[in-house]
Formats: sequence, C-alpha cells, structure tokens
Amino acid sequence: MKIFVESSDKGIWDAIENGPFIPMPEKDNVFSEKPWSQWTEQERKKAQYDYIAKNIITFVLNSDEFFRVS
Repeated sequence: MKIFVESSDKGIWDAIENGPFIPMPEKDNVFSEKPWSQWTEQERKKAQYDYIAKNIITFVLNSDEFFRVS
C-alpha cells in the first residue's frame, strides 16, 4: 500500500502517516485554525492530500470493511 500511494505522490503518504493538515498559525503564543478563505495555494494542496488519501483507502476496502470503518 505504501509503495502504491507513494507512487502517486509522497505527500499523500505523508498525510496518511501524520494525519490531516490544518494550518494553525501562532499569535501571542496561541495556535488557532486558519480560516479556509485565508489558506495559501500550498496549504490547499497539502490539505488535498488528505482527501486523496481517504479516497485511496476507502477504494481498496471491500464493502464489509468499508461499512465497518465508515
């Protein structure tokens, strides 16, 4: 599975290993989620890896496994 995903894009495997990407800028020692409308193109691309990873994982599951994890 790792080889298959990495062959598409290494960023997708990174999303699987590290979880979803959410930009969290720091201001006055407080981290808060950045609104989608303020995300840069690079941040949107990185977040897109999460959606692609979910799609790949659900695609390879048979119907019983899919309903069990969804």
